[in-house]
Amino acid sequence: MIKNIGIIGVGGVGGYFGGKLCQAVSADQNIFFLARGSHLEAIQKNGLTLNTINDGDFTCSPARASEDIEQFPKLDLCILTVKGFDLEKTLKALRKRITENTLILPLLNGINIDARVREILPHSTVFPSCAYISSHIEKPGVVVQTGGTCSIIFGKDPAHPAALPDEILQLFKRAGVNHRWVEDPTPTIWEKFIFIAPFSLVTACFNKSIGEVIASPKLSRYVRAIMNEIIQLADKMGIQLPGDIVTTIFGKAENFPADTRTSFQNDFSKPEKKDEREIFGRTLLRLCKKEGIDCKTTGEIYQKLGEIKPSRV
Repeated sequence: MIKNIGIIGVGGVGGYFGGKLCQAVSADQNIFFLARGSHLEAIQKNGLTLNTINDGDFTCSPARASEDIEQFPKLDLCILTVKGFDLEKTLKALRKRITENTLILPLLNGINIDARVREILPHSTVFPSCAYISSHIEKPGVVVQTGGTCSIIFGKDPAHPAALPDEILQLFKRAGVNHRWVEDPTPTIWEKFIFIAPFSLVTACFNKSIGEVIASPKLSRYVRAIMNEIIQLADKMGIQLPGDIVTTIFGKAENFPADTRTSFQNDFSKPEKKDEREIFGRTLLRLCKKEGIDCKTTGEIYQKLGEIKPSRV
């Protein structure tokens, strides 16, 4: 039974879904937030405030908010929403707070996140997952959702195919969290990567919003070229994707407010902050090289990013 729920990383994504779940847990369920800095201090003092397009504004309080995972009990459900560069360190800290019965949903960007989780936590059930949402920390203690379908798509753990998601589905339904369970979520995770990676790399490299990128023939060509490199890689790896996926993704991007900045772009713009260029760029370059695919455009943008801001990872 799911009693203790950990939201591991209460930024834009974790703050939105964690806030929704906070409102829906039963009397015998507890939610724990992992956060840090002034954001954590604000949550501890006043709770987490969520400003959303569809659900209005509300404030919620977890059973405990802390930057120390050791202050949490054993977790039955763990929703991972840390940045990719913090994943390994976070998973190692989680070892003492999970069991072989813990269910894990990794909602990070990337195409191999569940495998990375399983390497460090091999005995837990890891449901491959992704989330579609545009949200961010507006100020300490306040998360704002500005776009996206606000949905979670997840599916079977290939290492534990008999593990059932029934309790998670019930919890999401009670909380009003948009969700979809699929037998094999791999194509969906790749579809999101084809969306998030090109737009993240190009918006950050040229410091333009999603709307500005779409409106620019030059920048749109960069995005389409990176998309096609990812599609070639998926094809080489035997992953079936829709033939009209590029058109579909541009349609989704047009539904975001024109001034939307990607999360990667926001991180990249801050000299002192780490960013996820390794997940969006270097991982793609490495996999394409392994499969013999010319990843020219991704390589060009990745190199430009390094010239603008050296990697801090």
